[in-house]
Amino acid sequence: MKSKKYVLVTGCAGFIGYHIAINLLKKNYNVVGIDDLNNYYSKKLKLDRIKNLKKYSKINKKNFFFLKFNLNNKTKLAGTFKRFSVEKIIHLAAQAGVRHSLIYPEKYLKSNIIGFFNILENCKKFKIKKLIFASSSSVYGNLNKDKFSEKDVTDFPIQFYAATKKSNEVMAHSYAMLYGFHCIGLRFFTVYGPWGRPDMSIFKFTKKILNNQPIDIYNKGNHERDFTYIDDVCFAVNKILKIKITKKNKFQIFNIGNSRKEKLIKLIKLLEDILKKKAKKNYLGLQKGDVKKTFSNISLLKSKIKFTPKTNLKNGLIQFVKWYKKYYNL
Repeated sequence: MKSKKYVLVTGCAGFIGYHIAINLLKKNYNVVGIDDLNNYYSKKLKLDRIKNLKKYSKINKKNFFFLKFNLNNKTKLAGTFKRFSVEKIIHLAAQAGVRHSLIYPEKYLKSNIIGFFNILENCKKFKIKKLIFASSSSVYGNLNKDKFSEKDVTDFPIQFYAATKKSNEVMAHSYAMLYGFHCIGLRFFTVYGPWGRPDMSIFKFTKKILNNQPIDIYNKGNHERDFTYIDDVCFAVNKILKIKITKKNKFQIFNIGNSRKEKLIKLIKLLEDILKKKAKKNYLGLQKGDVKKTFSNISLLKSKIKFTPKTNLKNGLIQFVKWYKKYYNL
């Protein structure tokens, strides 16, 4: 196995990780995937994603290896680097969910801080050339401006999840400066699409509307989000993976967004039209820790990789609903 170079994808059973892993296989990369398959949401969904990756790998004769363990297991993590010639890493494993972080902050400390530290240490030890890691639009907090730019100050997170993601950026910067490997942080803006996470609004709304259950609409529907379709994310990550390393770009941060601000009420109306069912709406106040709006400035990403999002919200939702009905036999 030492003769082949591998891309290591952590969190490969997660929503974004699954799509990126299968996209890499389609681009003829050799992929090693790590995931601990925790029970934050449906383990079946995660297992089905892994099953799909293995099936695609077998049919198309691609090199994909799945390893089940937590990144806090230092022995198994180091063993993975010894077993495979890991050249680049796409680190997506993390405890996700803003509201969950209000209840279980220690999980975020262990997964998002200590787990990431273990990745950085192995990058140093095994002389990894490039580390791409997931940050979040949550780091911007309730920034009082229209579009969020990578140059904006992000020192005031409003919940612990965002604090861990900001910490990842600072940690990665220090390792990039000290040890010279290329670190790129990706601030994802509300990624959605087929195989999405059940804890996210689009998934929850679709499920409840179809089951004639009321949907909770926080901030009385005044939330605004920059919804980013998963295929656009995969396109961007694939291009970023190919950015040449220079002395000037040891550390970089990119917004990954659709650069469109959509009201939550518009999203619900589109879902109602696609599902051909009216939602029962339960309007609620602003939830603690919620960001009121996200809106990405992606000019930096455009200048680097000529990135232009191709999927608008309506078409993205059509694809999500199509997958949802097929997956749940509706």
